[in-house]
Amino acid sequence: MTDATNPLDLAGSWRLTSPGSDHDVAMAVPGDVHSALQAAGVIADPYVGRNEEVVQWVAHRDWVLQRDFVVDDIDGDWYLDLDYLDTVATVFVNDVVVLEADNCFRRYRPDISKALRPGQNSIRILLHSSIATGAALQEKQPFYIPYHPGNSPIANGNMLRKPQSHFGWDWNIAIAPLGLYGTITLNRLETARIESVTTRQVHNDDGTIDLLVTTTLYASRQGVAQLFLALDAERLRLDCGVAAGETVITHVFHIEQPRLWWPAGSGEQALYELSVETGIEVVTRQIGLRTVELITDKDEAGSRFAFRVNGREIFCRGANWIPADALFSRSSREKTEDLLQSAADVHMNMIRVWGGGFYEADWFYDICDRLGLMVWQDFMFACNLYPSTGDFLDNVAVEVSYQVKRLASHPSIALWCGDNEIVGALTWFDESRKDRDRYLVSYDRLNRTIEQAMKQAAPDAIWWPSSPASGYLDFGDAWHADGSGDMHYWSVWHENKSFDNYRSVRPRFCSEFGFQSYTSLPVIQTYAEPKDMNVASPVMELHQKNAGGNERIAATMFRYFRFPKDFANFVYLSQIQQALAIRTAVDYWRSLKPHCMGTIYWQLNDTWPVASWSSLDYGGRWKAMHYMVRRFFQPVAVAAIPSEDNASIRMSVVNDTLDEVSVDLALHIITMSGEVRPLTTVQAICGPDAAVVATEIRADAIPAGCLLGWTFTASNGMGGQGHHVIGTYKALELEPSGLSVRREEREEDGTVELTVTASGLALLVMIESATDGRYSDNAFDLTAGETRRIVFTPSTPLAGGALPEFRFYDLQSCQSLD
Repeated sequence: MTDATNPLDLAGSWRLTSPGSDHDVAMAVPGDVHSALQAAGVIADPYVGRNEEVVQWVAHRDWVLQRDFVVDDIDGDWYLDLDYLDTVATVFVNDVVVLEADNCFRRYRPDISKALRPGQNSIRILLHSSIATGAALQEKQPFYIPYHPGNSPIANGNMLRKPQSHFGWDWNIAIAPLGLYGTITLNRLETARIESVTTRQVHNDDGTIDLLVTTTLYASRQGVAQLFLALDAERLRLDCGVAAGETVITHVFHIEQPRLWWPAGSGEQALYELSVETGIEVVTRQIGLRTVELITDKDEAGSRFAFRVNGREIFCRGANWIPADALFSRSSREKTEDLLQSAADVHMNMIRVWGGGFYEADWFYDICDRLGLMVWQDFMFACNLYPSTGDFLDNVAVEVSYQVKRLASHPSIALWCGDNEIVGALTWFDESRKDRDRYLVSYDRLNRTIEQAMKQAAPDAIWWPSSPASGYLDFGDAWHADGSGDMHYWSVWHENKSFDNYRSVRPRFCSEFGFQSYTSLPVIQTYAEPKDMNVASPVMELHQKNAGGNERIAATMFRYFRFPKDFANFVYLSQIQQALAIRTAVDYWRSLKPHCMGTIYWQLNDTWPVASWSSLDYGGRWKAMHYMVRRFFQPVAVAAIPSEDNASIRMSVVNDTLDEVSVDLALHIITMSGEVRPLTTVQAICGPDAAVVATEIRADAIPAGCLLGWTFTASNGMGGQGHHVIGTYKALELEPSGLSVRREEREEDGTVELTVTASGLALLVMIESATDGRYSDNAFDLTAGETRRIVFTPSTPLAGGALPEFRFYDLQSCQSLD
């Protein structure tokens, strides 16, 4: 039913040129211009050294993509199908303009019937410079629309509907990439084509579920279209009369014994496959049967912010997602799946797709569906102000309608959020501070356009106006007000406050908070030479995009630690203090459950090798923090929470599971020589979805110069250990840890086994190798005589009998010159 030219996939090798220059190279489509130029040797790798500075010219030019294709029979109606076209582009077929595109987030299906000719045809895509176009559009605005120069050193990105982080961010390279990242096919319109497939679930009182499947068809003339629908094994055919334009057809699947979809850790991720087919094309949707609600009931503290799935409230443990790579051609489904799997592997059940990147590809949400990762989905507006002219809002409405119809059937998507931090941005610029009413009204027009388009596309979807927000139509300070809504708490990082300051707020749901570290040494070595291994070197400073970030990392070390002895240990210690900062926040906020019902830290991943707030390095390597996340996000966890006056320490038990758990907790004193002295034991009962205090001890029960340590075992098999420092690490007179590795063995499955032993106290032991891979545990403690078996699994099999070289860090050796 499909011939050689319908559809005709135009992906592959194209010719890339730039008007007025002699640049003429091959470019793989889908792909980006910078990667094509690098592959051809025209530019150096933008991620290496200071090359970012010398490739700026690329984004200032227009670029042309061109290729030929053959269509022998041009009878009928023909159209192109394009998505992820970045961004302002003119498309020609045989030198006839068939499309003027200006939105990377829309799908375009222009009719090209009159431009085709029998035999050989040419297609040409003129990609206009985003920099030049943005400046021109700014000039046309009725009043100036400010952007954040700290985040976007390339100006006027807010004029364009493309990823805002393309213009730079405080963690991203600023090179304004452009290209075609999605599909491009040539199609003959038979009787009708599928414009969209949406679903709606009706959960009946008797436990059955009705799945309403709505298919929108487009036809150029009246006719009868055959539509084939299937939900798992149930299949049927519909003969549908269609008129010129759009025809909407709804069919109901009745499911007698539904299997429900649950977030990770709460139940099964049951999925059904829905397919809708015309004979020429097929659209598939992954369906998870579930209900989701956002609870915002008023209470004594303000109002709640909690997700309820299938009638059960879920504490959300997760991180913010940014694009997998700054350059599309360097990303892949496999790399992205590895990042999402790493989130699931440390007990996350939610990620927030942040509003300065992309609406991700369908397969991204398929992965989240399978992994049980709920998705907080921002619309793509972040940290800038935006136009509210009619043409801009019309463009946004089409974008929102398309994206919501494309994605809303995914069970993983729990919430749609209007933007990231634009309410706060109203206070960031001189123009909006001086004329707040004008810019507030302009923002409200945009926000309402997004909301109305979303609700029209998916009436049952959950809408939240902005992040952070204290409530609907609440334009207050959600960075510091913690009684209602979701909160972004950045005072510890941006205001250089102590880690203890995380315990000064009681958020209902914290959707952003973070602390920076350097990317791991093996990653730094991919972009910096040995002479650059200094945090003040120009190369290292170029790979730190947050103003004052290096100073803040160093100042925090002075506050809590003795200064590290060399660059490698500086990098190690930056990751340790990052992990301790985030653990401080999460431990306390989880202990407030159900007052607080979500901790989504900033950020999961990196777009390029850079100092940032991520717990995963660029490339997917786990930082120290990610290993610690696996502990403090564990569904049953124990944490030490000091009182405000530091006179006592309460041991908090948190249980995110459906069942009551019994926890056996052993507290002990740890000396600087690594000796363990029992203090007390206690058994605590924690009910389902609850947090309790297991016991409270006086701080003066811990002798000076010693640590409080603990181990615990829960009745469901979970367990762990930890330590608490009264005061600062720098005040401790740490003794040599005496770390040793007794043996290294390569197993038949390609893994490497390490047996690590300490003769003294080894705090925060970190194992590192230039070989990419994952450790069964890392950033762990050892007391005197204690041994830990660590299994290292390389990302790719090692050649022959080779063994990786490993480097070991711990807190004492990090700061010791002996």
